[in-house]
Amino acid sequence: MKSRMDSPALIVPDMSQALQALGKALFASAKKTGIPSRTLFLAYLRASQINGDSVCVELHSRNAFAAGDSTERLLAVSAWRETEYFDDTERAALALSEAVTRLNDRVDPVPDDIFNEAARHFDVAALATLIAGIATANLWNRLNVSTRQVVTVSAGK
Repeated sequence: MKSRMDSPALIVPDMSQALQALGKALFASAKKTGIPSRTLFLAYLRASQINGDSVCVELHSRNAFAAGDSTERLLAVSAWRETEYFDDTERAALALSEAVTRLNDRVDPVPDDIFNEAARHFDVAALATLIAGIATANLWNRLNVSTRQVVTVSAGK
């Protein structure tokens, strides 16, 4: 497999640095608001699975694993509703991630029940961080999928 072109994040002047700064700001906000990085990685992983972004699926899986998540949980993210691996807060984040990612799938893209359940588990600052993080994951997904970015795996893995 070969990419169509380099990522626009590498071509557009200052874009990569801006997106990296945004990522750092989101994780700093998550730490300040009490969102575990594992929860963010799960939400980002789910968006990346839906969007078919292999680069981000691999990245967020590795990051979640490094943050202490288990292989079993990571393998179950795409079927999170059918498992007992995720607590109510993680389920709210995963549902929100799916809704924000699938904006065109329903008349009311992010229905009140999904938003209100997330708001029950996250205060306003944490919810803003989670929504901005999901939107950022979707931005990266769209850059990677449209240019067919390829996961590079070293030999022996």
